[in-house]
Amino acid sequence: MDTPRNIALLLAYDGSAYHGWQIQKNAVTVAAALSGALQKATGRPVTLHGCGRTDAGVHARRYVANFISATRIPAERLPYAVNTHLPDDISVFAAADVPDDFHAINSCVRKEYTYCLYTARHPDPLLHRRALFWPYPLDADALRRAAGDFVGTHDFAAFRSVGTPVKSTVRTVFSCDVSARGRTLQVAVSANGFLYNMVRAIVGTLLYVGQGKIAPDAVPALLRAGDRARAGPTAPPHGLYMTGVWYDTALPWPAAARRGPDWL
Repeated sequence: MDTPRNIALLLAYDGSAYHGWQIQKNAVTVAAALSGALQKATGRPVTLHGCGRTDAGVHARRYVANFISATRIPAERLPYAVNTHLPDDISVFAAADVPDDFHAINSCVRKEYTYCLYTARHPDPLLHRRALFWPYPLDADALRRAAGDFVGTHDFAAFRSVGTPVKSTVRTVFSCDVSARGRTLQVAVSANGFLYNMVRAIVGTLLYVGQGKIAPDAVPALLRAGDRARAGPTAPPHGLYMTGVWYDTALPWPAAARRGPDWL
């Protein structure tokens, strides 16, 4: 009998056609598509673990999953074997044998999401599923000042939607950066973990700051109040990407994608 291996995958996907990552009854999900492709490639059912539960319509430029399999396919050949059975909007870029105790979500120490806005007078039809079209004036300097106040360990109860129950709403944000490239504005947030819709709520709040609806120095008070109604709206899902995943185990690929569109 072949020895079971713990195999990690690096993949990317366009989430437009999917109800998020997690397998669900009566819904098309990224995990279901990838699990089916792995079963076809290896000839055996697999249990797949992902590094996060991205929502419906959210994309990933950098996503890590792992599974246990006794397949004899070498890790370097596995992406070719799996991609043959995947739809065009999901692709596995790399695979690696990892220690038995590696787990895509439990071993993760840091993740990054990047939100993209297309700031122009008219929409670009080629970006309608890739970036949020924003034709209104924005004070980018005010956005940057407000973004810095999210960095640190805070209670983010005011910046989440009701969803999966959690033991604590306290998270540590390592960085919250606003950058521009051409007509695209990006908000990149990295943290030790995220609450449901947390990044989208941060972005919605920053957009209110950029429009002058919320003062640039109001973020600390919003965090202390913990009142979702006082913060900005939840930005739509199609501008959001997972762009970085860091582990306590070294993996043979970069932890984060390069910044900026082209596309991310």
